[in-house]
Formats: sequence, C-alpha cells, structure tokens
Amino acid sequence: MPPLRSTRLPHDAVHHPVFARFYAKVSPIIDERAGIGEHRRELLAGLSGRVIEIGAGNGLNFAFYPPTVSEVVAIEPERGLRRIAVEAAVRAGVPVDVVPGAAEALPVKSEAFDAAVTSLVLCSVRDVRRALAELRRVLRPGGELRFFEHGRAEGRALAVTQYALDRTLWPLLFGGCHTARDPLASIEAAGFELGSYSRLRVPQTRVPTPASPCVLGVARRPAVPGPAGPADGHA
Repeated sequence: MPPLRSTRLPHDAVHHPVFARFYAKVSPIIDERAGIGEHRRELLAGLSGRVIEIGAGNGLNFAFYPPTVSEVVAIEPERGLRRIAVEAAVRAGVPVDVVPGAAEALPVKSEAFDAAVTSLVLCSVRDVRRALAELRRVLRPGGELRFFEHGRAEGRALAVTQYALDRTLWPLLFGGCHTARDPLASIEAAGFELGSYSRLRVPQTRVPTPASPCVLGVARRPAVPGPAGPADGHA
C-alpha cells in the first residue's frame, strides 16, 4: 500500500457533533425505508482492486463492497462518524481502512486507486471542484468514479425551493449539506468522462423533498492525460 501523504488540514477538518449523532441514528432507518441499500449495492457492483471512498460517514457502504475489491481506503473527516465507521469496517467482507482527512486534500499518493466512490457527499464538501480534482489525481488513468448523489432538481419549482433553502437554514441543520448543487456538471468540469447514469427520486414518494432528486452512475478518469486540474501533480 502506498504511504499516506501529509496534509495541511487537521484530522477533524469537519466538526458537526450534533448532526453526526443524529445522522448515525437515523441513517440506517432511512436506508431501510427508502430502499437506499439497493442503490448502494448497484453503486458498488463490479468494483475490483483498490478503492477510495470519500465522506464514508458511518460506513453504510461497507457491507456492499464485492469480494473482488482488495482494499477500501475510506476517508471520513468527522470524528464521531469516523469512530462508527471503524466499527463497521470490522464487519465488512473486504479490508477497509478508515482514515481521517478531507476530500479537498486526500492523504494518499497520486494514481494509487482503481476506483473512487462518492455517496451522498458532494452536497456537503466545502469545495466540490477541489474534491473532484483530488479524486482525479488519486485515480489511475482509466479508473472509475462511482457516484450516488443528490442535487439540483430538474423542475423549476423545486429548484427554486432548493436555492432558497441552501441560502438559509438547510446547511446549518444538515451538516453543511446543499440541495441545489449539480453533481453531473461538476464531475464533467473536473475532467471526468461521464458514462451511464440514471436519475432517481429517493425516497420514491409522491411529493419530493428538497433532497429527493438523485443521480447514480459512473465516470472515468481519461486514459489519455488531459488538462491538469487544480490538485493534479501532487506527490
């Protein structure tokens, strides 16, 4: 395993203790009632080799990694969630190493991973552009980015509501989450090649919530080097 690299950000670069305790209690219930487990299974199906997951939270993805995965390096910046993720890693069917760090400054070597995973995390990272540039840096050429994210609604009425919430209480109440970000546009802008994806409503209710519009799919770091992103070239 390539050695971890140093980072200027503190290990607890994200600190939302109240939200972390709330999320740890309700997220397994939401997963079950909204059928999110099946989306997690689809997200991770067919992965192999070394995988990096950013914003691993309390480790809800760990149970769904297929046995073809040789190692998962799971980055989680929030101390309370990271502690629960370590416990989940022990029960996982593949080796999982839970590591403190921030998505914008990943403590790993360049081109060290066969795949990267983001799962309901791009909504809350402080700098989406930098986080995706970091993922592009640590992926080998041709490596996959698997994403399951919520974001901007296609309908105008809900999109307007999302923008209003993002400017007021939503990020404060939900650990820095933003509902109106556009993950597909951000992934393309970071230099990834979009593959297949599907738009989902989670949960599949008649009236959507601000966080209901989701997208699940795959993108790739181009096999041929392209223009360097803001984080490319780090050792």
